[in-house]
Amino acid sequence: MSADPASQRDLPGLTPGAKASVLVESLPYIRRFWGKVVVVKYGGNVLSPQPGGDRIDEATALASFAEDIVLMRSVGMLPVVVHGGGPQIGALMERVGKEVEFLDGLRVTDADTIDLVRMVLVGKVNRDIVSSINVHGALAVGLSGEDANLITAVARSEALGYVGDVVHVDPVIVHQLLAQGLIPVVATIGTDQSGQAFNINADTAAGALASALEAEKLVFLTDVTGLRAVADDPSTLIHQATVADLEGLLATGAATGGMIPKVEACARAVRSGVGHAHILDGRTPHALLLEVFTDEGVGTMVGESG
Repeated sequence: MSADPASQRDLPGLTPGAKASVLVESLPYIRRFWGKVVVVKYGGNVLSPQPGGDRIDEATALASFAEDIVLMRSVGMLPVVVHGGGPQIGALMERVGKEVEFLDGLRVTDADTIDLVRMVLVGKVNRDIVSSINVHGALAVGLSGEDANLITAVARSEALGYVGDVVHVDPVIVHQLLAQGLIPVVATIGTDQSGQAFNINADTAAGALASALEAEKLVFLTDVTGLRAVADDPSTLIHQATVADLEGLLATGAATGGMIPKVEACARAVRSGVGHAHILDGRTPHALLLEVFTDEGVGTMVGESG
């Protein structure tokens, strides 16, 4: 279910007959995924897209994403949104004169920084996503991993400060919201047993939540077209992969930078029972619908055995 994103660029100009064909093509997927949980990780980089080509600006990207999520819910799927906000956190830190420091690709998070992280993720990004979805009806509810002990975490290392690793996910509150026909939108802040807040990598948190919910799908919307055999060569896009393939890419160093936690989360989630994991470019209009409801798709699909 993956193909080059160019395959969908002409969608706005489809004839009525072609549009009908697209709808018919989607029917088996709608039937298959009715009542199934789909965890969608909406990356902070998608919220700050670069213009050009068939990419869209921030407001349009968020509106398109919200439409996709609402349509999925309207046809019987159970979407759960998990979001990051790295670029937005960095921008606020710069505005307040706070030095941004990274260690092994992770943001060093002291006491002041964790307060800023909570402000951005819970108070800004979460609210923006919830509001965009609720334009279409009273559907979305914002959550933090702190709520109802949804995400329990421990410090990763003393050097990183309040950066946490997920040790437990209690999905009860998410199940309750889904049972009421609502769409949970989760900011990835976790807490330890003393109530101390930790910044959690959103890719890792999304994978852990998908596993706890026994989701049918885990989808990563990011700022690249999908997983590549050669990181800087778009022509090497991998359309379908197995968990073993992902492990090979990690071992050879083909997966680099921010793709590493996504690949690791995909592998863990599929191994723990999630049906399929997907990595795709969230800046492409309606990429989520194209990946889930069409034969070709637009990104990389990962399964236990292909």
